[in-house]
Amino acid sequence: MKFVRRIEAIAGKGLDGDRYALGTGSYSKSKGIREVTLIEIEALWNFFRVSGIDLHPGLTRRNIVTEGIQLSDLVGSSFSIGPVSFLGLRPCPPCRHLAKLIGMPEVLDGLAHSGGIYAQVLSGGPIRIDDPVILDASLTTVNYEN
Repeated sequence: MKFVRRIEAIAGKGLDGDRYALGTGSYSKSKGIREVTLIEIEALWNFFRVSGIDLHPGLTRRNIVTEGIQLSDLVGSSFSIGPVSFLGLRPCPPCRHLAKLIGMPEVLDGLAHSGGIYAQVLSGGPIRIDDPVILDASLTTVNYEN
């Protein structure tokens, strides 16, 4: 994982250069489900407050770190980040694979209900670090199974 100030989102694939857009992610067989992951910086602050563990956002292996928006509100809805449209699919709790990769089993319980969300890229384009996350006015409700 690396920090970037700008990234290109590709409709139906994910983020340019990301392991899931390239088909090399651990769970790449699940097409469309793992195109983009988002997590709230506030969840990481809370994790630190409760556990005392300073979890760097890159260690969560989420693609986009947000601030000031409740990501659970985006599940089942369309939203945009800058010019890019997304569909919020489902919660993205940390898994054992992540806990093992980063050597922190504490994340399993500590972020179980605040590990972020999965989203699908509906229309591509550039995403920049300061682009706002905006819930679309026309809400789209979906039921998404694993």
